[in-house]
Amino acid sequence: MKLSWCVLVLSLLLSAPLAHGIVPVGVESVELTVDGVQRTALVYVPKTLPPDGGTVPLVFVWHGHGGTSANAVGGFGINRLWPEAISVYPQGLPTPGKLVDPEGKLPGWQSAVDGQGDRDLHFFDALLAKLKATHPVDPKRIYCTGHSNGAGFTCLLWRARPDVFAAVAPCSGAAAYAAELTPKPAMILGGKDDPLVKFEWQQRMMEVVKGINGCDAAGVPWKGGAGTLFASKGGTPLVTYVYPGGHMMVPEEAPLIVMFFREHPAMP
Repeated sequence: MKLSWCVLVLSLLLSAPLAHGIVPVGVESVELTVDGVQRTALVYVPKTLPPDGGTVPLVFVWHGHGGTSANAVGGFGINRLWPEAISVYPQGLPTPGKLVDPEGKLPGWQSAVDGQGDRDLHFFDALLAKLKATHPVDPKRIYCTGHSNGAGFTCLLWRARPDVFAAVAPCSGAAAYAAELTPKPAMILGGKDDPLVKFEWQQRMMEVVKGINGCDAAGVPWKGGAGTLFASKGGTPLVTYVYPGGHMMVPEEAPLIVMFFREHPAMP
C-alpha cells in the first residue's frame, strides 16, 4: 500500500488539469491525410534523443468516445511520466457508439475489424509509418493504451496488429472477441462500480486473457500490492488493477501503466 500511495502522490504532482483543447509545451500537432480524410494527432518527442543508432520507446494513447487527443494528454500524461519515450495521442472522428451516442455525433474509434472501412486501423498504420520514418523508434518497445472506447481500440489493435506491440494496457474496456487475441504482456485496469462497461464484462476479459497468456491461476501482489500479477512461464503475464470507482480514470492508473510498459520490452 505504501508504493500505491507514492504512485498516487506522484501522479497528482505530475498531472495538473489540462483544459479542453489546450496543448502543453513540448507536444505538437501532426496532420496526415488517410484515405482522403485529414487526420490529426498530438505527439510528444523527447527533447534529447539518443546519438546515432540509439532508439526510444513509442506509446500510443487512445481517448474515449466523445474525448479528444488533448483530453488524453491531460488524462494519461505519458509525456510527463515517461519523458524519454515518444507518446502519441490520436484524434478520433465522429463514430456511432455501442453504449452511447448511437447517432455518431461524437469522436471515437471503430469497434471491429472492417468497421468504418477500417479508417482507424489505416490511420494507425500511417501514423506508425510516419513516426518510424522521422524518429528513432525502437521496434521492440512500442506500446498501446486507451480508456473506454480507446481501450476497445487498444484491444482491436492487439487483435489486428499483434506483432507491433510489446505490451498493451486497456483501461475501463472490454472486447467481445477477447478469445481471438494472441499472447502478449497485458495490464487491464477498471473500476468495480463501472456503470457503462460493466465490471463483469471486464472480469470476463481478464479471465480470457489469463488463459490466452498461459498465466498462473492465482495472482500475487504487484508493486507492493498496487496491482495483481498473474505470472506466465511464456513471458506474457497479466497484471490487473481494480479500483473502487466507476467509468473514469483514477490518478494512479497512468503511472502504473508506465511502470508496466517499462518492464516489458518485446521478447526476442
